Amino acid sequence: MAISFKYWDDCLDPEDMRLMWKDPIVSKEWTDAGEEQGQKVHLSRDPDGEAYLTQTEMMVMASITVHRHFKSQLDPYMIGALAEIASGRRLFVDTYDHKTKETKVGIMQVAPEVAQWLGRELGYKSYDIEDNTNLLYWPLVNVYFGAAYAKWLFSCDEKQRTEEFVVRAYKGGKKKATHKSTSPIFQRYLYVKESLLSIRQPNICHEVTPDLESLSNTEAKLKYWDSKVSEADMDAMWKHPDVYKEWIKSGERRGNVRFSHDAKNRPYLSRVEVKAVAEIIIARHLSTRGLKPEALAALAEVCSMRFVHGVSTRTGLMGIDYPTAAWLSRDCGYRAYSVISVDDLYNPFASMYFGASYLVWLSKYEGRLGNKAMNSLFKLTLGDQRMLTFRRLVLFGTNSLRH
Repeated sequence: MAISFKYWDDCLDPEDMRLMWKDPIVSKEWTDAGEEQGQKVHLSRDPDGEAYLTQTEMMVMASITVHRHFKSQLDPYMIGALAEIASGRRLFVDTYDHKTKETKVGIMQVAPEVAQWLGRELGYKSYDIEDNTNLLYWPLVNVYFGAAYAKWLFSCDEKQRTEEFVVRAYKGGKKKATHKSTSPIFQRYLYVKESLLSIRQPNICHEVTPDLESLSNTEAKLKYWDSKVSEADMDAMWKHPDVYKEWIKSGERRGNVRFSHDAKNRPYLSRVEVKAVAEIIIARHLSTRGLKPEALAALAEVCSMRFVHGVSTRTGLMGIDYPTAAWLSRDCGYRAYSVISVDDLYNPFASMYFGASYLVWLSKYEGRLGNKAMNSLFKLTLGDQRMLTFRRLVLFGTNSLRH
């Protein structure tokens, strides 16, 4: 064992400890166990003295992680159940894999090499473990990289994968994900997930939301345009007549413009906002490329349902992933927006820019800008199954899509 902690406070930031206390079920569990706010909180121990998370604590870890980093993309119940089958929710368990020659650590059983690869190649850089892999024993760090790996599995090998495939691959490896030997893994997962659903209230588990005064920088970026978008881009939005009218009508103020949120508190753009972002990006950076804002808005509608984070495995407003955006910036010269981590693609302007840039690149590769390039982009982001929806949106406008 590389490392161990006695208290939650030893492996969680003070701000995150406040979030834990804010959850009513965790607060009651800790209080019933004799813990007090303002004092260090003991980690639970099994009869052998090994530290573990209770199901209640695990679900809050999953909820915080999904809320901050994977909104609209992952289910916190899935993450909680994966932790159960991976490690039994034990904090400091190490497992050596003789086939891969890797040691998997912590709650989600993440190999340091995998976590480093996720950071370097896929842009998951919210936690820097390059020089200190012991950070993987911190619950939120371990869950973050475990969730990132699960998200990657959903689209590995350029295929859209099922939840069953992801669960079986996560525990048993990709090669055995469809082998009969991993079938019991998924059955146990379903049992655990059902158990978690029965002990948590759905409205609590979707997220742990602090009050405004305790919002972290990450959480503030989920709430306000101004925390996600540059001043120049915000100024352009305010100058757009349709956006101005919409924002004034909804009571927004300069410097404090809120994203719209759905019933699950997931941030999204209105159709007016999406079209305005497309128009601004084209006018500033791609005015000679023949792009139409209506087409980009239609792509955003179908690729992400206009969610800031994207949906499922697709990242951001336009569904462009980090490796593609990084390649466009590094090798193709599209550098109007920086893309240092996957979080940069949750900026609607950055996602729109790289989505449009990729479309331009495809037009050169395919030979012309039009349906052929659009089809290629669409297949890479969603596949063929919703092509008719996209064509309908381009032909008749985004208002033709009914919620």
